[in-house]
Amino acid sequence: MIQLFKMAWRDLGRNRRRSLLSALALALGLALLLLMAAVVQGEILGAMESSIRLQSGHLQVRARSYDEDRTSLKWEDLVENPDQIARQIASLAPVQVATPRLFASGIVAAGDESVGVRVIGIDPPSAANAPFRDGLVSGQFLTSDDTSGLLIGQPLADQLGLKVGDQVNLLVNTSNGDVDQQPFTIRGVYSTHTPGYDQSTVFLPLAKAQAITRAQNHASTIFVLLKDREQTDAVAAALQAGAYEVKTWQQMNELLVQTEQLSNAYMIVLYLIVLAITATVIINILVMSVFERTREIGILSAIGMRSSRIMAMFFAESSLLAFGGIAMGLVLGGLLVAYTTQYGFFIGNVGLTGILLGERIYAHLTLNDTISLTLAAFVVTLLAALYPARLAAYMEPIAALHSGQ
Repeated sequence: MIQLFKMAWRDLGRNRRRSLLSALALALGLALLLLMAAVVQGEILGAMESSIRLQSGHLQVRARSYDEDRTSLKWEDLVENPDQIARQIASLAPVQVATPRLFASGIVAAGDESVGVRVIGIDPPSAANAPFRDGLVSGQFLTSDDTSGLLIGQPLADQLGLKVGDQVNLLVNTSNGDVDQQPFTIRGVYSTHTPGYDQSTVFLPLAKAQAITRAQNHASTIFVLLKDREQTDAVAAALQAGAYEVKTWQQMNELLVQTEQLSNAYMIVLYLIVLAITATVIINILVMSVFERTREIGILSAIGMRSSRIMAMFFAESSLLAFGGIAMGLVLGGLLVAYTTQYGFFIGNVGLTGILLGERIYAHLTLNDTISLTLAAFVVTLLAALYPARLAAYMEPIAALHSGQ
């Protein structure tokens, strides 16, 4: 075996440029695969984290009749005494924070322009509001007793030409089916770096949101964040005994989960295409090597070298190319992934229905993807040597000697 690898190393050294290009083709293919896997994983992971932090939480407790698509404000569709229920849920050991939120449809009007928005009533001191409090671009955060202030996203402020201190008219649906309109002062402008969310969401203190929508002591949902996401099912099971419905983050982000599964299927196809191109390059190079060494192969056959050993010699060459190409690919791919993980790349306001995408996508490479793609590249390189190896192994010695003269 050692002798075979020595011969393979010598044969690869005959044409170093070609061998280097072959290994480089494999390296570029593997680096591209690693980057693609990391970007897709990072995109899905980022969208899921954004959805949990901003929109769904790990759990939501709400009335069984609540219709999220219609943002129902009927009292029978809301949670009664939400503060009391939130405190009870927050007392559970796995729960990080539980806070009531009230959702309503509204329109923000400034001058001659108006934009449809989602109005969310929040309990300002709650730790669940950290993304909005930490994301303040200007102004100040809301207070619980503020009856005339609201918080808007930076994209919406830019669209309407608004700034802190400006007044806007807010129209909202009410629990009895009417529309109420009141003037509000912009207390602060926030950015979560999720343009699709920031452009369509405004915040009011929960008490004011309940007053303007005539929801009184009701909320749309109890927004729950856990200390460990793995505890979601256990906490949901503990809460199911109550009179309200408990929704998990998987149920509330079903579209995103399906998108992840679909994207993984598409990525497998792309992986195969990249590996097929890489294999084609390696096959061409090894076939050229076979024809250049026809006389040598004939001599080896004539002196009694078996076909299986000739095939093994080419597989040894392919293995050395694989080791060299994979090593370079891991280094190159690691650098690309490290850069994209640190700095990401800007995609701006790419809106997808039901999916919250940030303005930047950051790569996230898992150990499982690294190992599986490395093994796939190695196996494909060995398979690429099969045809050239058989071509060399089954040459007729006499014909090989004559054609090599």
